[in-house]
Amino acid sequence: MLKDEDMNAQDAEKKCAEKEDECLEKDKNSKAGEKIDLDEKLQESDNENIDEEEKVDEKKSEDEAEVKEEEVDELEEKRKKLQEELKKENFKLKDENNKIMNEFKALQDRLSRTMAEYDNFRKRTSKEKEGIYSDACKDILKEILPVLDNLERAAKSEGNLDALKKGVEMTMKQFNTALEKLNVEEIPSEGEFDPNVHNAVMHIEDDNYDKNCIVEVFQKGYKRGDKIIRYSMVKVAN
Repeated sequence: MLKDEDMNAQDAEKKCAEKEDECLEKDKNSKAGEKIDLDEKLQESDNENIDEEEKVDEKKSEDEAEVKEEEVDELEEKRKKLQEELKKENFKLKDENNKIMNEFKALQDRLSRTMAEYDNFRKRTSKEKEGIYSDACKDILKEILPVLDNLERAAKSEGNLDALKKGVEMTMKQFNTALEKLNVEEIPSEGEFDPNVHNAVMHIEDDNYDKNCIVEVFQKGYKRGDKIIRYSMVKVAN
């Protein structure tokens, strides 16, 4: 009887042990399963994080691409705008250059005409001066040549001293008449010395004469209007 009870007790202990082992095994398996589930969840979380990071990176790349594209568009717009401004400025400079060139050509043409007109004026003036000089010489010689004719006649004539003197006086009178016709007059040489019409070639100390008084005329002077032809050559008292 006791033996049966012992065996039953052993069987009960054995079953209890088996149950404990089974429970431990189940607990172990449960923990292992939980660990596997946790690892899977961690893996899934990591994968999700990786996917999220990839999405973030992709989004960032897309944003950067959009920013770069906007920058490129903006730069392209600026380039087009600058190019358009440069074209306008270039057209403006071309117009100004054309205006300047037209003005330059007009001035050049005007200068050429002015130079041609001046050259013609110079030639015409030179001819006129030559003509005036020739006419002046003609008028003067026309009045003087008769005097020369009389001198030549006097040189050929035969006569005494009185007749020769009379002939010279007549010739001098004729010469003075010719000078009057040419409006040439003798410069007065009496009285006070005038440096504007007299040329003092000698000075003397003489109390009989006033200071700057003309004492003697060595050579008569002549003038035509206000133009001095020849200064009177005189002696002056200091």
